[in-house]
Amino acid sequence: MKELRSKLIFSVILIGFIITLGTLGYMVIEGWNFLDSLYMTIITLTTVGYKEVHDLSPYGVVFTIVLLIGGVGIILYVLASEARVILEGELQNVLGRRRLEKKIKELTDHYIVCGYGRMGTIICKELKDKAISFVVIEKNLLPSNDKDILIFQGDATSDEVVLSARELNPGLFIVARANEVNAEQKILRAGANRVVSPYYIGGLKIAHIILKPAVMDFIEFATKSGNIELQMEEITVKQGSRLGGLALDECGIGRDLGIIIVAIKKPYGRMEFSPTSRSIIEVGDTLIVLGEISKLKMLEGMAKAS
Repeated sequence: MKELRSKLIFSVILIGFIITLGTLGYMVIEGWNFLDSLYMTIITLTTVGYKEVHDLSPYGVVFTIVLLIGGVGIILYVLASEARVILEGELQNVLGRRRLEKKIKELTDHYIVCGYGRMGTIICKELKDKAISFVVIEKNLLPSNDKDILIFQGDATSDEVVLSARELNPGLFIVARANEVNAEQKILRAGANRVVSPYYIGGLKIAHIILKPAVMDFIEFATKSGNIELQMEEITVKQGSRLGGLALDECGIGRDLGIIIVAIKKPYGRMEFSPTSRSIIEVGDTLIVLGEISKLKMLEGMAKAS
């Protein structure tokens, strides 16, 4: 946009310069008044073929030839430059949209982030750090340093978006934000699986920091993105994994990897906290674990089909 504005200003200056030069030239050479000189300049530059305002002197004829060659050349240059800017801009937009649509169509098992504001920016950063595919729905254009993010331009702030998404894909897992506490039930009824209230969570966290600072320090340390010492993750046991059917003391997760199993979430939703050494790992279970990142990656490999 800045480059386009600069070219437009430069074009206006060029045209203004040649019109001013022509008008002054006729006033000085032929002694005409301002209006006649301006009119003669305009009909010369536009090559409309009207008869001269007055008969030209030899010097006026020479000046008109120079004005025609230089002025018409400048006008053609300006028109060509503007046309190129417009056509290139439209072409880039078309090609950009096609590339975007192609990339989005190629995505599978991706996430959709509605909005790229303060909260959306944090969400996208976390997804990028985990190399997880996602698309952003945003009504405003992104800054130039975020051009690598796939963005679908649109307004995702209305409640109807949740309902429309649910109708298009009944199996879609939708997490929505509620700015007001009383809006939570409304969004859940519209089809969202989970609703997050930033103000409620923020207030609760501040209260917990006051009441249980050591606990909050541990949780923040274990869940902080990029922490290489300790990380809390969830790992789902896939079909064909050698972990399926084994007890915790048989699979060696704690003994060999030094990973703590905080909880096991069953496929039907029940959460088993602080499981014992005899707790059985089943296919489809989600393990809530705490350990070093390198060891967690090893456990992820064990949880996949062997």
